[in-house]
Amino acid sequence: MEKLSRSDLFSLEQYAEARPEFRAQVMAHKKNRRVPLGPIVALYFEDRLTMHYQVQEMLRAERIFEAEGIQEELDAYNPLIPDGNNLKATLMIEVPDEEERRRVLADLKGIENDTWVRVDGFDPVFAIADEDLERENEDKTSSVHFMRFELTPEMVQAARGGAALGAGISHSNYTQQLEPLPANIRDALVADFD
Repeated sequence: MEKLSRSDLFSLEQYAEARPEFRAQVMAHKKNRRVPLGPIVALYFEDRLTMHYQVQEMLRAERIFEAEGIQEELDAYNPLIPDGNNLKATLMIEVPDEEERRRVLADLKGIENDTWVRVDGFDPVFAIADEDLERENEDKTSSVHFMRFELTPEMVQAARGGAALGAGISHSNYTQQLEPLPANIRDALVADFD
């Protein structure tokens, strides 16, 4: 999947005009890319469109219009665009209550290393997590983790050929799985292999 460049982006003025329609397009797209894993964790699979939106929103929020600042945002978010043989996702632990969230994050320390995807007929592929920076400390994990799932050529071929996909977490304090993924999500993720 092609990475984003400055020429792909709207200027701040263009984005102000295009934002309502672009945002609606992206929100509809994201519905096919969210995988709930139990009551408090979800994987949000990223692609070129979701990262385009993220970059545009960061530029808008920070009022960034200079070339150097734009490139910094591209450099931060382009690594989350799949490379054709992998899936990339943001794992979010979604606990609204701050006190409960603190307890849950302590209980789920290491969850980023126990998260997986699976192509039917193959072993699970565990996440390579937080390559940009460490998001866990000795007391707790973070509520957000960035993940890469590296698939073999055989797995990619099987997925393209119609094999079911699944995802899950095998943490000692939180075990969840969704297999097979619904067809709309599976089809969206298989498109990431192009």
